[in-house]
Amino acid sequence: MTDLLYSEEEEALRAAVRDLLTDHCDAAGVIVRTESDAPHDLSLWKSLADGMGLAGLLVPEAKGGQGATHREVAVVLEELGRAVAPVPYLTSAVVATEALLACDADDLLAELASGRKVGVLAVSLSVAPGGAHKAVRQENGFLYGELTGIADAAAADVLLVPGADGGLYAVDPAAVTVVPQVSLDLTRPLARVVFEGAAGRRIGDAEPAVRRALRAGAGLLASEQLGLADWTLTETVRYLKERKQFNRPVGGFQALKHRLAQLWLEVVSLRAAARNAADALTTGDDTDVAVAVAQAYAASVAVHAAEEAVQLHGGIGMTWEHPAHLYLKRAKADSIAYGTAGAHREALAELVDLQAP
Repeated sequence: MTDLLYSEEEEALRAAVRDLLTDHCDAAGVIVRTESDAPHDLSLWKSLADGMGLAGLLVPEAKGGQGATHREVAVVLEELGRAVAPVPYLTSAVVATEALLACDADDLLAELASGRKVGVLAVSLSVAPGGAHKAVRQENGFLYGELTGIADAAAADVLLVPGADGGLYAVDPAAVTVVPQVSLDLTRPLARVVFEGAAGRRIGDAEPAVRRALRAGAGLLASEQLGLADWTLTETVRYLKERKQFNRPVGGFQALKHRLAQLWLEVVSLRAAARNAADALTTGDDTDVAVAVAQAYAASVAVHAAEEAVQLHGGIGMTWEHPAHLYLKRAKADSIAYGTAGAHREALAELVDLQAP
């Protein structure tokens, strides 16, 4: 029987990450950043990646990383979700890193693990594990084409690009055109990447690398969604204890108690699903099933928690100054990232041999 509870080391890691985010990632600062031309907080990223060594958690020590597991990464993502931190952690330290682990590119892996470079897999954020994705044309060693919906491309130091010939290519972003796309979630910007004869170095086969990367991305996204849901629930309860109507705390009204109790049950269930997915990625036991279960459930809980936060904060919850909108936008964007809940339910049905009528 697997122990899904957090270990002492995981709780110590959580405390360290939360302290850093409390000091350097306040909601007001994140909102200001979303209004600027530079949504990514690269100084915070440097503190996380270089100062704390968190970019290399999934990379073996022999290859320049920390040699930790997906369970530790899940704890980091919970905290980043709680703060809606505008850093390319999921895209670089998880998805791009997992793609490189499936290839023979130890030099790049070490650079990502140290935080010296940000890597981005050039596959649309909406693609589910095992789903079809676009590739670029390869002619005489140069790449041509266009890829859309690439998360955090603006922060990338290296792009990992699937080619139509089945190869995965490492490309310098300076050799391509990165065009920002309008994104609901301003803290994880999307971009269109145009290749007009860009040089690329083949580092491995795209299919197994992309499949592995997206599976880890989907499985660990659930931990980000958990952190987000947990923060919104906690904040909403805190607010309703302080806010008074008819000279009594709003949280004392029966109808609101029921709504919060229901939400608490959903968040606790999401914690179990997210922890199970992180553990399955670590051990390799029934990983596809665990990831599909987590993602089939996570989106609705995160969105529900964020919607309740906006509504139950009343008038202030509707304002730009209050951070509730950051959480709602991230929750909505996450709900279609690495496959929709419906896509994961379909995948799950096939995995457990539960065919539709």
